[in-house]
Parts: sequence; structure tokens; C-alpha cells
Amino acid sequence: MRPPPSPTTPRPTRPQRSERAARVTTLLALVFFALHTACIAQRGDASSLGEVYRSPDLVITRIAKDAFIHTSFKRTEDFGNVPCNGLIVRDGNEVIVFDTPTTDRTAEELIGWLDSTLHCRIDAVIPTHFHDDCLGGLQAFHDRGVPSYAHSRTIELAKAQGLAVPENGFKDPLVLRVGADSIRATFFGEGHTRDNIVVYFPEDSVLFGGCLVKEMGAGKGYLGDANVAAWSATVERVKAEYPDAVIVVPGHGAPGTRELLDYTIKLFKTD
Repeated sequence: MRPPPSPTTPRPTRPQRSERAARVTTLLALVFFALHTACIAQRGDASSLGEVYRSPDLVITRIAKDAFIHTSFKRTEDFGNVPCNGLIVRDGNEVIVFDTPTTDRTAEELIGWLDSTLHCRIDAVIPTHFHDDCLGGLQAFHDRGVPSYAHSRTIELAKAQGLAVPENGFKDPLVLRVGADSIRATFFGEGHTRDNIVVYFPEDSVLFGGCLVKEMGAGKGYLGDANVAAWSATVERVKAEYPDAVIVVPGHGAPGTRELLDYTIKLFKTD
């Protein structure tokens, strides 16, 4: 017969049990993601998950079968040397790049890696908003004849700032083919900027939130062009639209699960 519980260790209450279950669920999700992404490539090629390329200016990490994060760096006065994420998706020998590295020189490095290591043609480059951590290397792609696409708001803002201007604009959701697969780029509303879009790659269930989505534990970051009042509602629409997203990539910091969407919604929630 099992002895009764010790009086010094009372049974957890229902709220405690719920909180414990939530923590366990979160832990299991993080463990799943770590197992999904932490198989570091031992040969330095692009055949395994994990980091596949590193230089002082550029890091490339494979996060799924046909999805890679490219990370370059931007020196800022307020936040130091900030890592800036973009996404690469692939099918066969074709890729689409979302957000450029922060400079043309680093963009040339990325283009060279895509050519020499992945042996892929770049079908398109798509900046997700007008800041230079998204289109600072756009001219390098144009110099290679790569077509560029951006929301019409991004084109207007880039022109006003005297930045490199994407060639093709859209207002409705943009669907582009990459090999036999496709991507969907959509503007859901204002947040980090007036023009921020997100991209979904259903083949690998990857959602690239760009700077609209924050990594776990992040602060609010740069708000100089933000619509803070609209931010949470915009991310709520993104979350509702893509219930099958498994990997969520923020504009800065570590990728994660759909918890990044919930974290961002809470971070900018206003009463």
C-alpha cells in the first residue's frame, strides 16, 4: 500500500499542475527544435543541419531540409554589433533570398557561397522592409542580374531614404515559385515599420517573421519607425494565418517555435 504524502510536501494545486504542464510542453518544444537544428555539420558543407559556413562577416545555418538562415552584422550606437538574419529557401538548384546582408560586400560573399557550395541559381531577392539590415546589400544582387521584389510601401520608403530600390512591387500577397515549391510573401499590417512583410515556406513549415517577430527574451529594440499600437494585432493575424508553421525565424537572434509569435504579441500588447 502506497504511503500517504508527507505533510511537508503537499500535493500541487491545480494551478501549479497547469503551470508545470505548460513548462514541460515548452521544454519539449525547445528540445524538439534543438534536435531539429543542432546537428552541426562536421564537414563544413551544406549537407547537415546546423552551421554550414562562417566568416567574420557572414554565418549561414541550415535549419531545415531546404531552408537556411544567413546572418550578417550591423554596427549600431545603441545596440552594439547586431546580428541580422535573412532566409534562403531552396528547391533543386534554385533559391530565393529574403533580406540581403547588411552590405554589398557581404552580399557578394553570400552570392558566392550560393554559387560555389549550393550550386544554385538565385531566382529572386525579397527585402522584408526598407531598413538597411534588409536591403543594405541589394545593389550586389542587382549587379548580378537577380530580380528583386518588395511591397510597394518598401519601394516608396527606399526611394525616400535614397537607398537601393527593389525593382518589382506588390500589394497583394506575392507567390513565387522556387523549383517545384513556392513561397508566399504577405503584408499583414504595421509593426516594426509601416512596410514589414513576412514570408512562409510551406515545404519546410518555415515562417520568416523578419523584424516584426522578436526572439525569446528580446526587448522591443529600435522603435524609430514603428507602429507600437498596431504591432501585437499584426502578429496575431500572422499567427492565425499560418497555424502549420513549425520553425519561426526572427529578424535578429535565435530561431524558435511558434512561441516567438506569442512572445512578440505579449511584448507589444497594450491595454
